[in-house]
Amino acid sequence: MEIKTVRGVEDIIPPKSEKFEKIVETFKNTVHLCGFKKVILPTFENIALFTRSVGETTDIVQKEMYLFEDRGGRKIALRPEGTASAVRAYIQHGIYAKEPFTKWFYIGPMFRYERPQAGRNRQFYQAGCEIFGISSPGSDAELIKMAAKILENLEIDFTLEINSIGCNSCRPNYKTALINHLSSEKENLCQDCKNRLDGNPLRVLDCKNKNCKKVVKNVPIITDYLCDKCKNHFEKVIELLKTLEVKFSLNPFMVRGLDYYTKTVFEFKSKNLGAQSTILAGGRYDNLIKELGGQETPALGFAMGIERIMLLIEKSEKNRNGVFISTFGEKGYLEGLKTAEILRNRNIYTEIDHRQGSFKSQFKTANRLNMKHVVIIGDEEVENRFYSFKCLETGKQERIESLAELIARI
Repeated sequence: MEIKTVRGVEDIIPPKSEKFEKIVETFKNTVHLCGFKKVILPTFENIALFTRSVGETTDIVQKEMYLFEDRGGRKIALRPEGTASAVRAYIQHGIYAKEPFTKWFYIGPMFRYERPQAGRNRQFYQAGCEIFGISSPGSDAELIKMAAKILENLEIDFTLEINSIGCNSCRPNYKTALINHLSSEKENLCQDCKNRLDGNPLRVLDCKNKNCKKVVKNVPIITDYLCDKCKNHFEKVIELLKTLEVKFSLNPFMVRGLDYYTKTVFEFKSKNLGAQSTILAGGRYDNLIKELGGQETPALGFAMGIERIMLLIEKSEKNRNGVFISTFGEKGYLEGLKTAEILRNRNIYTEIDHRQGSFKSQFKTANRLNMKHVVIIGDEEVENRFYSFKCLETGKQERIESLAELIARI
């Protein structure tokens, strides 16, 4: 019986993997310019890390996490997101005592048991950034600007929505007002949101149920309940984003799907992805490090879904690149092997057809690989010490008398 991938996971093979690499390289190049350093985190963690950080009442914890017990009886979860692991590493390695502020980025697979759909599998890939130790609204604006730059560098059209969800001082007053309003509409809420009223009413604002969305349209607006500190912070973020020429709109109903957020939250969206339109999102989480056992430390970050970005990258004609060595006869093949090695030692992408097929089949292979040049080496070329050189972009073929000239032409 043929064995295939498990539902909800997929192989990313060429040419799709080339899009993946383009996204990763663009992300890395952009964040490096802003001082972010790579952190490599475990794929699975103690389940308590996610119940305490993401939130016990969230869909991720209640419905979507992959859980198992290892042979030592420990309860383990495959990571559903990256921030909690980054915070755990920050605390565990005492980074707060070594650096005034820290900028990390990570790239890797995440796992959530949810209905597979375009751009979201049960194993999916995220690239994310975290900043620890800076409370200034300038860091919020700089992070959002950098996120916008990543998407711009990938030539992706997007819209940006931002909001503030306050802090532990002002949010309780909003929760009270929200519960009072939602309770009067309780019969119109889905069962999940009815349950959320007692535990975490802000989750109702994030519900995708059509009836719940109708109810949410008339709820009190969270920014009307911000304390002076949160209000001033958010106003400064808005002012700085305008200074940095970042286009955005205010969305007072945005709360994000994780419990650890405070103050600024944001989402980058694409109109080309339907209902699952968010491609990059994040915010500030000033309480999380202390809640997980560290010192009180302000923090913020974001993550972007690589598969969703892949859906948005236009299929473009790849530029021809590299040298294909086409050989004929034993002498030609041996000379071709040596020539390939010389070119590669000069950092020139080179392929050679070890099958030594017909002239037609080798040129067909060169075209399929989108090579730019073909170097033809047969017994005649070896005996008379020259190379037949063809440019596949122009179709022009010529005779080149020396290796030095060949390298110069390439």
